Amino acid sequence: MPLKDSSRIVRASSSTNRVTSVTGALKTHALVLGGTLAVFWMVFVVNSLLGGSLLRLGVIPRTTTGLRGILFAPFLHGSLNHIVANSIPFLALGWMVMLRDERHFIPVTLAGMVGSGLMAWLLGAPGTVHIGASGVIFGYLGFLMLTGWYTRSFGSIVLSAIVTLVWGSLVLGMMPTVPGVSWQSHVGGFIGGVIAARGFRTPQSAGSPS
Repeated sequence: MPLKDSSRIVRASSSTNRVTSVTGALKTHALVLGGTLAVFWMVFVVNSLLGGSLLRLGVIPRTTTGLRGILFAPFLHGSLNHIVANSIPFLALGWMVMLRDERHFIPVTLAGMVGSGLMAWLLGAPGTVHIGASGVIFGYLGFLMLTGWYTRSFGSIVLSAIVTLVWGSLVLGMMPTVPGVSWQSHVGGFIGGVIAARGFRTPQSAGSPS
């Protein structure tokens, strides 16, 4: 009888630990994503109060000072519609990256930032300024759509399929068809995300035939 009681205690303790772990992870996700989004909105408000003067910190193609936009551009948005349009996909896709593995969030974010910034700097029209978090969002999209292909695990394949089904139409944003939209940033961010997905593939999937 004591042995049965002990086993129930062990199982209960194990279940409690799993719940605590999941709760802690979700709190971390909310803190990181919510905190980053709050910074986006704080910068937007400050920039509005300053008459848009911070927008000069965006990516300015083929200029030395424009390279600083690789770091600052994702935090800058030109209008209320712009930041609202980026907020929801940032939260949704960013959270999916963290669900895949929260350790991947920062590297994938940086890959999207660098990829989108460099592509805008290289291919953007002279005198234009490229701003917004959409390049990072496309980095998340590229990572999530291709992670199943590179890791070959069931969970990753399901995640890639869901993201492609729900968010796949975003790839149309990489077409140079809408005036005022930085398709260069979208393409560069997506490529950065794909590179990150390839970099995080498991040794088994890396050695398997493609």
